[in-house]
Amino acid sequence: MDNGNSKMNTGKANVPAKRKFKAWVGAARPRTLPLALSSIALGSLLAGSSGHFSMPVFLLAVLTTIFLQILSNLANDYGDSIHGADHAGRTGPARAVQTGEITSSSMLNAVIAFALFSLFSGLTLLYIAFPGAVVPIVLFTLLGLACIVAAVTYTAGKKPYGYAGLGDISVFVFFGLVGVCGTYYLHAHSLPLLILLPAAAVGLLSVGVLNVNNIRDIESDKLAGKRSIPVRIGPFPARIYHLCLLAGSIACALIYVFLNYRDPRQFMFLIITPLFVLNGLLVFRRHEPARLDPLLKQLALSTLLFVLVFGFGELITGGLPLIKVPPPAIKASNSPGSPT
Repeated sequence: MDNGNSKMNTGKANVPAKRKFKAWVGAARPRTLPLALSSIALGSLLAGSSGHFSMPVFLLAVLTTIFLQILSNLANDYGDSIHGADHAGRTGPARAVQTGEITSSSMLNAVIAFALFSLFSGLTLLYIAFPGAVVPIVLFTLLGLACIVAAVTYTAGKKPYGYAGLGDISVFVFFGLVGVCGTYYLHAHSLPLLILLPAAAVGLLSVGVLNVNNIRDIESDKLAGKRSIPVRIGPFPARIYHLCLLAGSIACALIYVFLNYRDPRQFMFLIITPLFVLNGLLVFRRHEPARLDPLLKQLALSTLLFVLVFGFGELITGGLPLIKVPPPAIKASNSPGSPT
């Protein structure tokens, strides 16, 4: 079909092993991992600044996040090809199922495999973080299952929510609020409400990356019936929306510091703001879809750098060591959700 729909794709015959391996690496989209790990890094650094840090929790959280992000990327490749968003007219990088280098059935099997990897890694993480605690394990297991479902149903399934323009909300929640707050709680077994502000900052920047992607693909998404925010509101309002996301993120970080002020070094993250200003200006100036693509990587890496500088500023002004002996195991009869 000339719209590029890959529903019946069986793959190219006799694809060389080296080329197929490269196709799988491309489908996993390693360049998306820095953004996915930003929330884990920030939650861990903030936990460290309050005197709670567990290296096993951190490493397992990183591993689980990597599995979830790859799962999301593979499901996105599969879902967009099935629904026709990955077609010959698309401007972004070619997808593996779209090109036929990986069959749709193989991609679906990989999606199932990484869903299981994510589940196993997540359960191991919970066992290490909450030994003997039933309630938090059950709650985080449900949250983890929600993450897996969200990753798969973004573009896959009968009614993918990404095609309804709900991807921005999902990214804000899972890349921001859930990622940062959940990681903090895994380390500290408590959650100060102020953590919602830096979590929102990372969430807004993550939505910004998605927004640039959707502005780039606005024409091809229209053809596929994918009603992203830029498709719904148009290119110029989508660029205004992008500036609001970047400004909102910095505002959240500033409010957090003002409410939790201890030392001028907490404002170190402001040295990163020129990178966000540059990104916003270039998104406005570049109208050719191919020229927008590099801005995805630029904003993702800028977000990770922002997280590291912000978290380091909190860490060195907290007056507490980064690595501290974890608190005693929570018993099932305790109330782990109460703030300390």
